[in-house]
Amino acid sequence: MPSLAERLGHPADAKLLILNCDDLGFCHAANVGVYDALRHGLATSASLMVPCPWARGAAAGYRGEDVGVHLTVNAEHDLYRWGPITHAPSLLDGDGGFPRTVADVWDHADLDEVRRECRAQIERAILWGFDVSHLDAHMGTMQIKSEFFDVYLDLAVEFGLPLRLSGAGTEPLIGFPFRALATDVGVLFPDELVYIPGVGSRQILLDAIADMGPGVTEAYLHPAVASPELEAMATDWEDRVDDHRLLVDDRQLSDAIADAGITLIGYRELRDLMRAQGAEAALRTP
Repeated sequence: MPSLAERLGHPADAKLLILNCDDLGFCHAANVGVYDALRHGLATSASLMVPCPWARGAAAGYRGEDVGVHLTVNAEHDLYRWGPITHAPSLLDGDGGFPRTVADVWDHADLDEVRRECRAQIERAILWGFDVSHLDAHMGTMQIKSEFFDVYLDLAVEFGLPLRLSGAGTEPLIGFPFRALATDVGVLFPDELVYIPGVGSRQILLDAIADMGPGVTEAYLHPAVASPELEAMATDWEDRVDDHRLLVDDRQLSDAIADAGITLIGYRELRDLMRAQGAEAALRTP
């Protein structure tokens, strides 16, 4: 079977990289940083946090960029809170926002409420005018526990969208064959994911680029511009600002990409291929 790179129209040995900006909508500083990285930097995709207070501002500034939905059922910050856009009592913690930790969601969330909330986030992004390109999940909550992954995968099928998934080497650790499950229902996903623990991507990303093999790889960053509000709400604000600098101002990343012979792509290419393959399969069905 042809590789994903070949199905996308590239040679079998092509190194294709999606540079995705997580947390569009998180705050005004993130909106400025993400759109700057997409329009004037190296970023090729972004992910919208629909429940966050500045998501509507992100929608107002949208110009057709490659943007997916960052399915959000956590609000990890101590003082900066956001919560469900649907009626979802099991997705609220004691102070009215989403739970701060992944374990809290897994322990207490009602799966029907999770499904309704995540579907509503996608539908709201579409209503706001986004040409949604893919799905991924804030803090990985929807990706790495099987019951929540079922919801994640069902929504990808329902809306015809590719997914962020970690690499095949992580399946034994996570404990179920999530990549095979996605393949079985025709959902596309990158071959590899550069895992960034927390925020701050510079050295991990540069090292990964030097070692990248053929296929489609995704790496994610969290660009934002410096502001007093960002400094007050996010203890990792300096790393977010450095992610923006890496994507927009430094030559270090662009030089590393060129030296490695990497081609940048977005998630939209995967989405269009996935939908085309789905249409072909439907035509072949008697």
